[in-house]
Amino acid sequence: MTDVAAPPVTPDLAAAAAALDVGQAVIDSAVGRLAEHGIDANQVLAYDVAHAAAALMCGRGLLDYGSKGDDEGRITAAFIADALADLGAKLFGREAEWGVANDALDNARDFVATYRASDFLASLANTDGPRHLGDDFEMVQDAFRRFAEDKIMPIAEEIHRHNGDIPEEIVTGLAEMGAFGLSIPEEYGGYASGGASDYIAMVVATEELSRGSLGAGGSLITRPEILARALEAGGTEEQKQEWMPKLATAEVMNAVAVTEPDFGSDVAGVKVTATQTDGGWLLNGVKTWCTYGARADVLMVLARTDTDRSVGHRGLSMFIVPKERGDGHGFELTQENDSGGGKMEGRPIDTIGYRGMHSYEVAIENWFVPADNLIGLDGGEGRGFYYQMAGFENGRLQTAARAVGVMQAALEAARDYANNRVVFGENIAEYQLTQAKLARMAVIIQGARQYSYEVAKLMAKGEGAMEASMVKAYVCKAAEWVTREAMQIHGGMGYAEEYTVSRLFVDARVLSIFEGADEVLCVKVIARQLVGRHNADK
Repeated sequence: MTDVAAPPVTPDLAAAAAALDVGQAVIDSAVGRLAEHGIDANQVLAYDVAHAAAALMCGRGLLDYGSKGDDEGRITAAFIADALADLGAKLFGREAEWGVANDALDNARDFVATYRASDFLASLANTDGPRHLGDDFEMVQDAFRRFAEDKIMPIAEEIHRHNGDIPEEIVTGLAEMGAFGLSIPEEYGGYASGGASDYIAMVVATEELSRGSLGAGGSLITRPEILARALEAGGTEEQKQEWMPKLATAEVMNAVAVTEPDFGSDVAGVKVTATQTDGGWLLNGVKTWCTYGARADVLMVLARTDTDRSVGHRGLSMFIVPKERGDGHGFELTQENDSGGGKMEGRPIDTIGYRGMHSYEVAIENWFVPADNLIGLDGGEGRGFYYQMAGFENGRLQTAARAVGVMQAALEAARDYANNRVVFGENIAEYQLTQAKLARMAVIIQGARQYSYEVAKLMAKGEGAMEASMVKAYVCKAAEWVTREAMQIHGGMGYAEEYTVSRLFVDARVLSIFEGADEVLCVKVIARQLVGRHNADK
């Protein structure tokens, strides 16, 4: 058995960068194979490459963070070593499929051996590392952390266990803090000035509220995001002036109605129709997974305005659909119109987690929408798919921030339990296995957090669409492992609802499903973008 040398106090970041280059060469080879042989014919490879590339990209984004101190360096080295080990697990025995030699990762072996060593990992059990936020962002963090701890955490378990509604005082409290205006431009009553600070503030606030509760906190302030971005992408000036100030103050809360029973991520197949009538449009059809649909004052509905289904997504338009607030456990609404009356019925979909928001299947029959509520008016007809995508890009970054908040809560719960649980005469926090688990959790969380900040900066420059997809894919899958291990550290009590960690586990499970299901995101979005960059660089 070969002894592994103790890692230096200050990790060698040049060696970390070199190890990443070794891994990146493997990724590049596999992407070349996908470009040559096709993504759809090699979906397993595409999926694995997307996740491996996302992890390495997060690792590369950590290099600057790692240069800021010893703890930061150790976290960075551990994260990169873990990402390379995961790549190795995907690669082993499939080298030919990836287009590389059997020894493709050998030059990274020593680095991985050093920074995945059990004792090294265990030494990081209580090392979170500083966030290196500026003073302004620390104020944002402190404000939203206090709100989460004072207002959300005391009710989070009750909402989860009883599938309750989010109390209105939570909505009004966040509105008073300006939370719903974080993504709304200043000229429309919000706080966004157009720089990187807008995006980072949203990431910070979302994480802290999600640490309190995914359903009753972090996801609540993301409500305006997709509609606001759709309006920015295609709305008329009058539409922006009408809706954005109301979104910023929570005078109007919105929900998104895009998914349909037979069409999830494949939105080009949308069947809900919008037919022109005097003064507007009549909507007919069924939407599903409309989260917060009962409480919402308007639905953002993607509907088919061109009955020729062969035109695909080019026949879709986006509507702002006003409605009355309904009951959280189901609603039936009616309206009078020239067609004899419109109907909208929301059937709640019971879920194992992510409670408080409530999701619905919404049946719409002859629901009248004024002509002014077609985003972009005549110029927006057939552009709905693009407006939706503009909103979802930012939504993926926010989802990553939500995942980080859930993971942080899980880590804190696991540490607290480990330090107070005695097994065989010793706190379980003293066992190497527990320490290694806690360390890997902390490393993953800080890596995900720091890369989210980097993606936020890219998006502020109008870039980072692929990176937002990648950070979402990596972080949301990681959240399942982190919350699972936090639950495991609790032992039998982790399976009991009286401990918060059980809620965190079931909440984390939804993260790889919404804002783009993991498989679709990896195969249809990330892999295609990687191949696109590969072809452009040839």
